[in-house]
Amino acid sequence: MLKFKYFLIIALLHCFLFKGFTQKKLNNNPKSTIAKKTVKPKQSAAVFLNEYRAGLMTPSALDTANFIIARKKEIEQILKDSLPVKWYLEKGGEQAILAQKIALADPFFTRYLFDLKTKKPLWNEIFGVYPARPGDIKKGITALPGALMRVEMYNYANNLTTIGLVDIFSMKLVSADHYPDMQPDIPTSLIQLAEKIAIHSPEVEKALGYKPVANMPVMSSTKTALNRTKCERSQHLCVAPTFIQGNRALWAIVDLTDNRLVGLRWTNTGKDAAVVTERKMQNENVADCYCEKVNTINQYGWNMDYLLTASDGLQISNVKFNDKQILNSVKLVDWHVSYSGTDGFGYSDAVGCPIYSQAAVVATDPPKVAELIEGDSVVGFMLEQKFFSELWPGPCNYSYSQRYFFYKDGRFRITCASIGRGCGNNGTYRPVFRISFSGNEQNFYEYAQVGWKKWETEGWQLQKPSTLYHPKGYQYKITTGVETGYFIEPGNGQFKDGGRGDNAYVYLTKNHLDKNEGESDLVTIGPCCNTDFRQGPEKFIDSNPEKTVNTDLVLWYVPQMKNDDREGSKYCWAETYYENGVYKIKAYPCFAGPMFVPQKNLY
Repeated sequence: MLKFKYFLIIALLHCFLFKGFTQKKLNNNPKSTIAKKTVKPKQSAAVFLNEYRAGLMTPSALDTANFIIARKKEIEQILKDSLPVKWYLEKGGEQAILAQKIALADPFFTRYLFDLKTKKPLWNEIFGVYPARPGDIKKGITALPGALMRVEMYNYANNLTTIGLVDIFSMKLVSADHYPDMQPDIPTSLIQLAEKIAIHSPEVEKALGYKPVANMPVMSSTKTALNRTKCERSQHLCVAPTFIQGNRALWAIVDLTDNRLVGLRWTNTGKDAAVVTERKMQNENVADCYCEKVNTINQYGWNMDYLLTASDGLQISNVKFNDKQILNSVKLVDWHVSYSGTDGFGYSDAVGCPIYSQAAVVATDPPKVAELIEGDSVVGFMLEQKFFSELWPGPCNYSYSQRYFFYKDGRFRITCASIGRGCGNNGTYRPVFRISFSGNEQNFYEYAQVGWKKWETEGWQLQKPSTLYHPKGYQYKITTGVETGYFIEPGNGQFKDGGRGDNAYVYLTKNHLDKNEGESDLVTIGPCCNTDFRQGPEKFIDSNPEKTVNTDLVLWYVPQMKNDDREGSKYCWAETYYENGVYKIKAYPCFAGPMFVPQKNLY
């Protein structure tokens, strides 16, 4: 007991010192992006797909590769077990094994291991076992410190993710949720399998003009899609090991459900040479002080908690203004990045903690709090978190920013931006915000020709050039009580942060307090590359949309930002330039997000 108290004191002191010092899509395996040979491929968006060849049912040549044969034998053997599940043995030691035993002993967690009708075994794999963080734990769950573990399982047959929370001290599963058509981030073993499939594919060698080697692919763990294949709309688990060659990137799209390459795509990554400088990583400090620990802010009448989540960005919660509860929570669930309007390929990114995280792009520095100044006056404060891939601003590396603005007059704004550069110069970024207001008598309205029109049921809407706005620029309003509520002003280029308009999808869903409607940390909820309303939040709208009058609601906000590398029009872009004998980075961020303005009678 004495040792535990001593350890706790040291840990708290460490966080305190680190925070004081700092106030004033990290890939798991660092990879070189330099090509080993100079043979150039033909300048085309080459596609080599079995699907496009004569003889669709012809077995792929990869079926004879030793690592594919071994994978298939492993699956066949596991399907004969009483529980057809591949266990996670990569990290966590005895605690991770114990957590899996507890979860797999619970009939609700294992509900979909077998076909519900035929009882045939289905192929399942535990993708990760992690210590539960505050963002994973539902309200009302209590446990001893360090007792809770998060177990993520993927069902390949149903394309379904099951997430369980296990108490390893009481030996119980304390919560579990099944998420249809959602996919957790993949473990190291699957990253390596995807890279092997890509590297040993003759189609990849033909496209590159040389045989790639093991340390060349980047973005191998990030989920993708490709139309006209089973990767379309993320029906299968697909990733895209990517090879940088000059100013282009070759995407080798690998289907990990069928264990094969399904397509290749080229993207242009820009003309300037990106010089990557060493970035100071403070992963353990950030994790200890901002992922494992809830922090608080109390400024200018605003009081709130904030936390770096595993994969839902920087979350704020229990937000109050002048001692009145305003928000339950706000977080950034996904970044969907599409590079084609027809072929449907891109990445589904997550942002979050640098350690024990499902995030593809991580926080390497702590959150920053800064005053908001207009003219000579302080009008409020900003809470900002930046996320980086390890080799940013190199090609196929990403950087995102998340900013919350809070004003003395009760307004607040929720924003995010891609800082560039990404994997191409024709990308569209679609971040997914989840916004939960307090109160269980909420109503939602849109501005229409007849004035404020109430939404009676769950639904979605797209901000378009023809959208009508209140004379003050408001598109929606939400009331949280008889005399409380906020007007919602979307981005139309008016916020002086470089944003060119949100073009946002807005979703309204009923929040069932007895169900998990996305409150705890979510896996990827939508495919990367849909160009319509299917961005993920629609999955929380019932097939028979529920009533949304005088009830608890969740607002989802998905802006759309198109990147641009043209001179004089750069947007969602980053590049390096030469000045006074050194290389420097210049970024052209694309900020988006709505302003919330209190009704006059709110305060």
